[in-house]
Amino acid sequence: MFCCSVVIRKHSLRTSPIHIRHLAVSAAGTALFLTGGALAGGPVAHADDTPAPSPRPTPARTKSLTSDADGGGWSDADALRFWTPDRMDSATDPAPPTAAPKAGLTATPRDSRSAAAGMPTAEHIPGAKSVGVIFTYEKDPTTGDMHAHKCSASVVQSPGHNLILTAGHCSGGKAVFVPWYRTEYALDKQTYGFYRVADWFVDNRYVNNSKQRVSDLDFAFARLSPSSRGKDAQDLVGANALVRTPGYVNNVTMVGYPSSHNPEDRAVRCPTRTAALGGFYQMQAKCAGMWGGVSGGPWFSKIDWTKGTGEIIGNTGGYNGGGNDNNADWLTYSPMYGDWLFRLYDEAKNNQHVSHGDSYQQPTLPYAMGKADAWSHARLLASGEYTGDGKGDLIVVWADGEVSLYTGDGRGGFTGRRRLAGPGGTWKDVKSLTGGDFSGGNGSDLLVVWKSGEVKILPDVGARGLGRGIGLARAGSVWSHADQVVGGSFGTAKHVSDLLVRWSDGEITDYTAVGDKGFGTEHQLQKPDPRWKQATLLTAGDFSGRANWDALVRWPNGKISQYQDTGPGGLGKEAQMAPPQSVWTQDVVLTAGSYDANGWPDDLVVRWPDGETSMYARTGTAFGAERMLVPPQ
Repeated sequence: MFCCSVVIRKHSLRTSPIHIRHLAVSAAGTALFLTGGALAGGPVAHADDTPAPSPRPTPARTKSLTSDADGGGWSDADALRFWTPDRMDSATDPAPPTAAPKAGLTATPRDSRSAAAGMPTAEHIPGAKSVGVIFTYEKDPTTGDMHAHKCSASVVQSPGHNLILTAGHCSGGKAVFVPWYRTEYALDKQTYGFYRVADWFVDNRYVNNSKQRVSDLDFAFARLSPSSRGKDAQDLVGANALVRTPGYVNNVTMVGYPSSHNPEDRAVRCPTRTAALGGFYQMQAKCAGMWGGVSGGPWFSKIDWTKGTGEIIGNTGGYNGGGNDNNADWLTYSPMYGDWLFRLYDEAKNNQHVSHGDSYQQPTLPYAMGKADAWSHARLLASGEYTGDGKGDLIVVWADGEVSLYTGDGRGGFTGRRRLAGPGGTWKDVKSLTGGDFSGGNGSDLLVVWKSGEVKILPDVGARGLGRGIGLARAGSVWSHADQVVGGSFGTAKHVSDLLVRWSDGEITDYTAVGDKGFGTEHQLQKPDPRWKQATLLTAGDFSGRANWDALVRWPNGKISQYQDTGPGGLGKEAQMAPPQSVWTQDVVLTAGSYDANGWPDDLVVRWPDGETSMYARTGTAFGAERMLVPPQ
């Protein structure tokens, strides 16, 4: 989402191919989506109901403007002389990657994994009347010639009917705004005309493409001159309402015009769900295909596609210019719309330039669980209601032996972290652990297996801490061969007091009614089997809604199996959740618990190799909606 100028700051690092679905056109000429979605965009006729103009010719290149980008006046005639059809075409992607994407190219492993987990993908649309492209003329220090299709923008309500919203890093230079941009038409033949930017309004504390907290201020307004037809933009295309961002988690539709990896040069949209960006007053959202050029594009909370207007609660921008700098196109950011956005909005409406000093004080931020480089060292996870408040909590054992308790908020997030054990000590030698109700009390207990074969129950760890615990097996016992243990309800109705064990020889057993007196009754579910020796018993939860909980197993080839209604009688019916050769070969640690408002143990927490950590809420026979807990680096 970097803006682009011919030294174009676009997603130059993003090299995976865009996966934009193309439009199909019905016999009546109505644009429809191959995905079967509703009609999108606005009317395809001219604004005055005259027939749409004929596609533009392709004349020879004309001489470029000689005036400096930031000095002197310029007119519609100047813009038309400069933005010839050829030049508008060439501005679509002035700095293509050294190796252009090819048809059939596979996505990067991270993109594949995210897409497999249900991440949305941008799709082409006819457009939205109030959204368009910013073209900018700026001198290139090497060639002295034009720059490019720079960013996206949208018309917003104003007394003068002449304001657009975009990103702060998109501001500056001699620019024209083209709403409902159509690549097949010359600049003077665009459906709703073009509008020169007369003035820019940017918070003076913003730093271009910053990775610092001032990136919270990456929004800008521009005042437009009337079009050559003598009309203000709002009078022709309507205007959007700006609304305070209600929270960090929202359903939005992102709209913009990618200037790279988009040879059709069409608008795209992506309905997605946002989450907080840790450490910033910003949202983040996942969507494949949001390449450079979408910066400044609106994030709609509501939109009427017939009118082409709606309510905007964000814009592509913020951290690092609004885009992930990790060789991908799928992670996008937006500033939150709070006091500073609306102060700037008022200043723009009143045609005022106000300095707000040098320092920026961030609003109070939500709790952030940390960064991916730290989470790449999370070795074991265990879910449970450890604080006794009925909300799911998470225990993490780190590679250095530190143990942390993350308290849940009951809405799929977390409110804080408490250390239960410092680095070093015996926790470095823990082989497996699980939460459960093994000793009674108000909170969940931990059942811990050490590499030595020692097994302990640690009751109510949220209230009591780890303590000395209750010994079930001593060092040197057969439990040194228990490769993984998972607590659940596998035959003891209404209690999470059973234990599923995968042994080193591939045997699977179920212990019912485990408690402080012992391991209860053992039931063999699978005889020793070389195939099961290679499996990883990931976790267990109630995904199918049957009498007993269900077990999830990941096989070496990436296949994920859900064994439904696991109990003393057997592993249960197998249902495939991910096929062989899936991206789930990449998951490292996984646990299931009850983290959101439905109170059901069907929310998966997954830590990936790079430390990114996600929750798949309300998982059933398929993975639920993904919510990022710890963003990638």
